[in-house]
Parts: sequence; structure tokens; C-alpha cells
Amino acid sequence: MGVWRKWIFPILRIVVFAAIAAALVKLAFFADPAGDAGPAVPTGTITDPVYVVTTGTVRNDVKLTGSVESDPARAVKAVAAGSVDELFVGQGASVNQGDELYDIKVETPRDPVETTAPDGSIQITQPKPIVTYEKVLAPISGVLTSLTVIHGQSVAIGDTTGQVSPPTFSVTGSIQPAQQYRLLEKPTEATVAITGGPAPFTCTNLTISNGTASSGGGGGSGTDSGVVPGGAPSGSGGPVVRCAVPGDVTVFAGLAADISIAAGSAENVLVVPTTAVEGGAESGKVYLVGADGAQEERVVKLGLSDGTNVQVTEGLAEGDQILQFTPNAAAVIPDGCYDAGGGAVFCDPGSGIVQ
Repeated sequence: MGVWRKWIFPILRIVVFAAIAAALVKLAFFADPAGDAGPAVPTGTITDPVYVVTTGTVRNDVKLTGSVESDPARAVKAVAAGSVDELFVGQGASVNQGDELYDIKVETPRDPVETTAPDGSIQITQPKPIVTYEKVLAPISGVLTSLTVIHGQSVAIGDTTGQVSPPTFSVTGSIQPAQQYRLLEKPTEATVAITGGPAPFTCTNLTISNGTASSGGGGGSGTDSGVVPGGAPSGSGGPVVRCAVPGDVTVFAGLAADISIAAGSAENVLVVPTTAVEGGAESGKVYLVGADGAQEERVVKLGLSDGTNVQVTEGLAEGDQILQFTPNAAAVIPDGCYDAGGGAVFCDPGSGIVQ
């Protein structure tokens, strides 16, 4: 027992202390580089999602939200300089296009007449003026909502003397400037569904205007065309789509409407996501991924787009692999994929996206 206390235990203590000291020296001066990475430093490998080019169908339907609006009133204008002679209808009356509203008495002076009196003197007389009557007609059918002239009132050519409001309606909606690239073929009609209203119907005479003034009621805006301003959607400052509601469809101003403009479709064509293309109309660039993972910039020609996918008409073949997102694209998680954190995106099998 004396040997254990005198020799064995002291030696064991020395060995333990030496091991602890060696461990501390290693941690302080010979740390493992692999252990330096903190929890914020990723240790996995992140790869860009790759899309396999395949065939599909692209239906180019531009969908907008809008509302029903009364068509703008047309101005009643004086057609001659003179005085109002007779009013044929009163304010609030229903009129048809071409109905007589009032007439204007026009007096045209005659040249003085020179005669010789019996005594040989020259006499100059002024004959009475020639009197004609010019009728002012209703510019469109509707209700004469205002008539601002009275009998005997003097008017000049082009003076606005009233307005006629038509019983017709239009559907209007704002369109993004970039969406107009999808309407290069100038469609002339749209399908409209009224919230809480009748079945969807075809809205004709489709136009796209700058939205700063009315584009309906006879074309153009301002006083030159006789359209009373105020037909553009409230608060709109960009392009505005407008189409005419058929006369047999019952609508009311202010109703909400969903507008669908069909601008063509293509079946069994090469289709890629819009996120894979730099450029969205006519031409663009994609990034081809080779078998070794190398990336190659490729110029392609584009066809129809539905806003999510775009048709490629030249530059790619079925089975080619391209980056799902161009290098400058914002991080968007495609359908069938999810964010795994740390910048990694994983996609389900069958999504067409390869990692």
C-alpha cells in the first residue's frame, strides 16, 4: 500500500496533467482547419437549377381587370355664326343621330347698290341682308343632357352648345406597357365576364389608347372630335384597353369586369420558362449547360408567351439543358421546387428541372 501512495498515484497524476496540457496546446496553436468553419459558413455544394427544353402548348391570353363605363358624351356644336332662331327639342329629350336640335339665323350682308336719281345725282342704298337658316343636328343617338343656348343668343362656328350622352357602354382596363408586346397582332375583340352579371360575352371594337383621355364615342379625344373628355379609367396614366359592350347585354356603369384578350396559341412547340430568358419579345438570350457543366450564352428567337412560359422558335432543340434562371434573374422558386436554405433549391422529379 505504501508503494501505491508513494509512487503509483503521483505518477498517474503527472500523466493526467500532461495529457490535459498537451490538449490545451493543440487547441491553442494547432487547431484543425476543418473545424474552423462556424455554423454560418455553408459546407455543402450549391448548383443552379437546370431546365430540360421540352415541347408544350403556349396560349397567349392577356388577362386584365377593368370596369364598365358609360360611353363619353358627344358635344353639340354650332355650325355657323349667327343668332339662335328656334329650338326644336329641350334638354333631357331622347334624340336620334341627325335629329334637328335648333337652327341658327345667318344674315349675309349684300353689296351696296348705286343708282342715279332723276336730277342726275348718285344715290347709294344698302339692301337688306340675305337671311338663311343653318340647322344643328344631333351628333349621335342618346339623351340631350345639356343645351346651353336660348332664342336670340349669338353663337360662333364651333361653339359648344350642349351634349348628347349615348345609351351605350364600354369596358375599360389598364394594361402594363410590357404586356403590349403580347398583342402585336392587334386583336379586335375580347371576352368579358361581369362580376355578378350575365354570361361572358364578346366585347368588340377593341382599342388601346394612352389613357389620358377618352378613346371612345367616335374616336379621338378633346373638342375637335366632339368627345367630351373624361372617358378614361379613373386614375389611369398608362395604356388603356377599351372595347364596346353589345347592345343586347345589360350592364351598368361601375361594374367590375374581367377582360381576356386572346392573341393566338401554339401547340407542340419548344417551351421554356420566361425566367430562363433575357428578353421577352422577338429575341432573347439563354444559357446552355453542357455535359461538363460549362455554360454557353445562346441567342434565341421567341414566339408566343403566356407570361410564365415562352415559345422558342430558333436557337434550341428538344432535350437541351439551360439555366432555369439567367445569371441576372431574381431568385424565384419554380413550381415543383422548394428553397432548402443556404441558397439551395431542390426540385421534385418530373418537374422538368434537373439539378
